[in-house]
Amino acid sequence: MKLKLIPLILASATILPGCFEEKAKETETTAAPAVTKENAVASVNGTFISKKTLETLEKEIAERSQGQSFPKEQLLEELIQRELLIQQAMQKQLDKTPEVIERMATVRNSLLSQAALQDYLKANPVTDEEIKAEYDSKMANMGSEYKARHILVKTEDEAKKLIAELEKGGDFTALAKKHSIDPMGSEGGDLGWFTSDRMVAPFSEAVIALENGKFTKQPVQTQFGWHVILREDSRALTPPPLEAVKEQIRPMLQRQKAQTMIENLRKTAQVEILLPPTPPTPAPAKPEAQPAEAQPAATQASEVQLDATAAQPSAAPTTDAATPSAPAPAEPTSAPATQK
Repeated sequence: MKLKLIPLILASATILPGCFEEKAKETETTAAPAVTKENAVASVNGTFISKKTLETLEKEIAERSQGQSFPKEQLLEELIQRELLIQQAMQKQLDKTPEVIERMATVRNSLLSQAALQDYLKANPVTDEEIKAEYDSKMANMGSEYKARHILVKTEDEAKKLIAELEKGGDFTALAKKHSIDPMGSEGGDLGWFTSDRMVAPFSEAVIALENGKFTKQPVQTQFGWHVILREDSRALTPPPLEAVKEQIRPMLQRQKAQTMIENLRKTAQVEILLPPTPPTPAPAKPEAQPAEAQPAATQASEVQLDATAAQPSAAPTTDAATPSAPAPAEPTSAPATQK
């Protein structure tokens, strides 16, 4: 059976230590542990490949391929081919070329910087108490979400006429289907469940001010037109259980610890910037704003709803359990339009 190279392995950091081991033997700056036949999985021209190297490669591949595994024989063949290439490079003294020396130094520095961070985090691990404190701070005030419908029209007079019809007992859903220029008008203006930060300010403020089952008595103006809004329901956002997001909070806190460590090192270091400052780039001229009437109605309506991902704080843990069970609209046009 012919075994093929695995490109992912060749790009992996795990194939690099062999180069450093050979260089270390030559410069005697470090002592690479000797590999005996008892601790080896293969020998290539008298050079042993250790069991540890194979184990490390297996672990690296599993992490990079999200749990996908490869046969040991295939991984070992990869290591054998790697060793053959290393020996060929050493015979031609490619390790002494300026390009390779520079690249080896770059990789060495990268590995050392990662080792320094790992050493710090090992000595200063994220505790369960820190995770609980972060969870409490982010989940304590998650706020509420709302279920609403709206009718979008071009003029204030149209909106006022619709409000008058509603006050006489008109059916909101039917009026939305007949008059709304929003793409969801055909669905009776149904916006589903949303949080206030997903809507432009005038719209969300009007929804928050309403009681469940009530509609706006005055038209609500946004840059997309005039809205009549019906708030159908509201509910408090329920945070996910701590255990469900614990392992998502941990790496975030590890990054914060690492950043604090680096900042402290920076404060005590003597740093001189020798790179000349980059001249500021002139800001591009802003195009003139187009009047709302010049835009197609469907385009206007599809731009009221804010991007929920961009609106959320980056520090908050991300998990499906963090959002209520009600699904968000499937299409961008299923809610009033997104704010630019």
